[in-house]
Amino acid sequence: MRAPAAAAIAMLVLASRGAVAEPLPPGSVGMWAGLVSGTGADAGRLGQGFQWGGAAAWQPMNTEQRLGWSAKTSFALGQLYDGSAPSVGDKLATMQIDFEVGIRIRPGVDPYRYLTLRGGVELLRANQVVPPKLQRAFVGAVGSIGVDQYLFGSMLLAVDVRVSQIGTGPTTIALMFGVGLTGP
Repeated sequence: MRAPAAAAIAMLVLASRGAVAEPLPPGSVGMWAGLVSGTGADAGRLGQGFQWGGAAAWQPMNTEQRLGWSAKTSFALGQLYDGSAPSVGDKLATMQIDFEVGIRIRPGVDPYRYLTLRGGVELLRANQVVPPKLQRAFVGAVGSIGVDQYLFGSMLLAVDVRVSQIGTGPTTIALMFGVGLTGP
């Protein structure tokens, strides 16, 4: 009779302590791809197309936290069509390298889903000059908003909407989908 009573008391004590925070894997590295388009005055110059590349992030958090920080770097190669900027051929090829920092917010009760808000600097290089500045290389601001979802303890799925070269170069907007491996 004592053993069942002791077991019941032990379960009550453990249940009263609450959930213990589990650390989420702080790092991730993966690939991503998506659709890109010029926006604003640059919509007609750049056209629309696709991008693909890779990303790495560091975002240490545990499952009890609702707010945390994030640092992310990424690169994307792109092909844009139907724009007026390409003077040779029908496509504009681009390469972007981004460095962003920001916050992650857990919006609900799922400890494995986070909203991301990041901003930073981007380097952009095109294969042809882009009007009106008639340059091929640009440095400018980049901003993104997205959703991160952890799966199976070792995968991270991401969806980002990114605005690149804000106010300084040929501005683009992209919808990017990523999958990565997580770990320390």
